[in-house]
Amino acid sequence: MNPVRILLADDHTVMRNGLRLLLERQPHLQVVGEAADGRQAVALCETVNPDVVVMDIAMPNLNGIEAARQIVNRNPRTAIAILSMHSDESYVIRALKAGARAYLLKDSAEADLLAAVRALTDGKSFFSPAISKILVEDYMRQLESRGAEDTYELLTNREREILQLLAEGRTNKEVANMLNLSLYTVETHRAHILQKLNLHSVPELILYAVRKGIIA
Repeated sequence: MNPVRILLADDHTVMRNGLRLLLERQPHLQVVGEAADGRQAVALCETVNPDVVVMDIAMPNLNGIEAARQIVNRNPRTAIAILSMHSDESYVIRALKAGARAYLLKDSAEADLLAAVRALTDGKSFFSPAISKILVEDYMRQLESRGAEDTYELLTNREREILQLLAEGRTNKEVANMLNLSLYTVETHRAHILQKLNLHSVPELILYAVRKGIIA
């Protein structure tokens, strides 16, 4: 099996060194480059072609959110894991909209990074458990304060199944193949899911799935 090729992007050398040591203890992981800012990370991706980019959100010259957006636009197959000190929802949704599929808190990066790389390699999303917990608690508070019903109950069993697969990062085509459905059928289900849940994009759908505990 070919090793998973990883690019590290963080403006703190100590942080990069620690992440490299952690990753390279695993025989199937290979750090192929390091960047000290977002602009350097974008340029390096063009030359080293990593499978996964582990990127700080706050970097000079170009921040991690914008760097992620540029990297994914150029190569959608590159999986982005954002490192951040911020646990509030606004940062998470910005990272997802930029194309990131994992969001890790810096203070738990050592505990979560290997699981995140494993999830991304499998085509799934990953969030630090603390992030998931905060989002779930916020969602429950919103329901209680509004006296709102849980819209998840509006979904059919098939829609719930498709919701989870989409939230894990599967494409419409992959979902169709996995469930032996036509692409049109999956696209129709996806539209119904977004409509029923009052969501407007896949990043919002992923965030909803984390809040509901559907994905970790």
